[in-house]
Amino acid sequence: MKTLRLILGDQLNYNHSWFQKVDEDVIYLLAEVKQETDYVRHHIQKITSFFAAMREFSKWLSSKGHNVKYIELNDPENPHDFSDLINKIIESKKIEKFEYQLPDEYRLDEQLKDFCQNLSIENEFFDTEHFYTSRTEMQVFFKDKKQYLLESFYRHMRKKHNVLMNGKEPVTGKWNYDKENRKKLPKDQQVPTPKSFDNDVTEIVKIIDEKGVDYFGNIEAEKLVWPVNRKQSLDLLDHFMNDCLPLFGKYQDALTDRDWSLFHSRLSFSLNTKMLSPKEVVDRSVEEWETRKEEISIAQLEGFVRQILGWREFMRGIYWAKMPDYESLNFFDHSKSLPSWYWTGETKMKCMSHAISQSLDHAYAHHIQRLMITGNFALLAGINPDELDDWYLGIYIDAIQWVEITNTRGMSQFADGGIIGTKPYVSSASYINKMSDYCKSCHYSHSKKTGEKACPFNSLYWQFYERHRDKLSDNHRVGMMYRTWDKMGSDRKTEYLKQAQYYLENIESL
Repeated sequence: MKTLRLILGDQLNYNHSWFQKVDEDVIYLLAEVKQETDYVRHHIQKITSFFAAMREFSKWLSSKGHNVKYIELNDPENPHDFSDLINKIIESKKIEKFEYQLPDEYRLDEQLKDFCQNLSIENEFFDTEHFYTSRTEMQVFFKDKKQYLLESFYRHMRKKHNVLMNGKEPVTGKWNYDKENRKKLPKDQQVPTPKSFDNDVTEIVKIIDEKGVDYFGNIEAEKLVWPVNRKQSLDLLDHFMNDCLPLFGKYQDALTDRDWSLFHSRLSFSLNTKMLSPKEVVDRSVEEWETRKEEISIAQLEGFVRQILGWREFMRGIYWAKMPDYESLNFFDHSKSLPSWYWTGETKMKCMSHAISQSLDHAYAHHIQRLMITGNFALLAGINPDELDDWYLGIYIDAIQWVEITNTRGMSQFADGGIIGTKPYVSSASYINKMSDYCKSCHYSHSKKTGEKACPFNSLYWQFYERHRDKLSDNHRVGMMYRTWDKMGSDRKTEYLKQAQYYLENIESL
């Protein structure tokens, strides 16, 4: 039976069972379509990395003898819509059956589901064979529970997949080492040189420009640093295990302008495109720990395993349990526009300027830069989560909606009202100064609460709690903040609120 199989740009699983044998009657379709470049405004490195990885995957499939139909962005026959393109190929190639792997994004899942309902030929979908869990596994695990708790799910995953377990107990007698993973980077701490690649994407950038794709961010087209095939992804995995894992956990929350990568793995793009599997990454990290225990402490390893086996699968589970309603949740009714300097980095706040500029340069920032710098400010300022979703989805190379929106709208903005987090993740300048070296060279003073050059995070922090008292005062995790606020004199409170209001009215000039 002549079969057409669609492969999306985040389904580059070299080990998928589809590819274990060659069938002359099967055509594999990969396509660069404006449907995918234009649904939000993307970073140029994100677009080029996806296209480069797709082209590499296509070449690999062909080298194995598979029949591949690859549609480039500038192909004159490209309708730039998956449904139209698939129909076109079905007709021209006299296809008798259409197959696809389940998409990880709700919008594509709905599109392909609707498309197949109206298809006159046989059709079938398959699993991507990537994640530890099915779409609904976490939802079933938390059946009848009001809140999903990561720690409960994480322990379940450790037990089910026998990761760092001794029977029914964790190997060290302790499940979680998070409290040991919050260190500031010392001045004399050396950091490894980031592993990078010299992928020439000049031709891809040229085509993107010719087709008028609207993008932002910076790129060195002859030296794209991100991995675009499985070999490079494995090289990056080696680099992390050899040079970064021994201090990963200890400094995973550190904020600094000395380096853009620190001890982070930067494997998320390879994982989210499926060039690497989460299981092989977790298994490799455990093997490294078992053979190098004198060098790698359990705290470093456990923090890394928790991110992949716990957090990554947890976020995907929430996504499929709560979509499509999740993408419209706005617990605080925030409606302010995203400041224009989120697109340029041109702000006098050093922490914001560095995190944004780094993101524009590398299409990357680590989780604390996203959560406690750019996300923290947006929440304090009352930014519309719709606008922030689009920004995060566009600027980061690893941002695919299933993982982006749960982290942004849920963890970062508390727009889901507590489905993911038990409290809003906000802080004043005190936390930023504690974890970073940003404040020492900032235009604003982290120690000043009000007045000229007072750090905006300080007054906005208290104004946030005051304006949302009706929604947060009963939250036991933030009760101490309200008790502290209520003990302040009325004059001091007024100063904070006036300062915050001034900053919000002049947000473009901060």
